[in-house]
Order: sequence, then structure tokens, then C-alpha cells
Amino acid sequence: MTPMVAPKVAPKPADEPALVQPNAENHYDVTPADLPLSCPMPGMHLWNSHPKVYLPIEEDGHAKCGYCGATYALMSPR
Repeated sequence: MTPMVAPKVAPKPADEPALVQPNAENHYDVTPADLPLSCPMPGMHLWNSHPKVYLPIEEDGHAKCGYCGATYALMSPR
């Protein structure tokens, strides 16, 4: 029997940002640059997450995802 060998994965280039685990936190602070707001957000792994949904945050500055319960707060630009 041949032993199992893990496949080799090429390292990410240094200039590419690392992906964030979706729904790993319960709260995210977002800025106007993140609008329109979706959950999961761009830059998150999507393979084990829920379907992408857009969240209305512009009106009162807060939103909650109905799938994962993550909360979002709209911060003012600095």
C-alpha cells in the first residue's frame, strides 16, 4: 500500500492580501468604502459560508446578517 501524500500548495504572492475566515467574528466595523455591504464580505473565504446577501446599513448605521448573525457597524471615514 502506498502512503498518502498531501498535495503541495503554492505559496501566495506577498502582495496579495490574506483571505479572512467568514463569520469568524460576530461583529465587523465597516466604512463607506465597503458599501454596498454584503455578507460574507469581499476578501473572505466563501467555500464554507452561506449565500452572499446584501445588507441595508446606510439608513441607521447598523445591520445584522440573517444567516450567520454577524453584526456590522458603519464607521465614519477618517
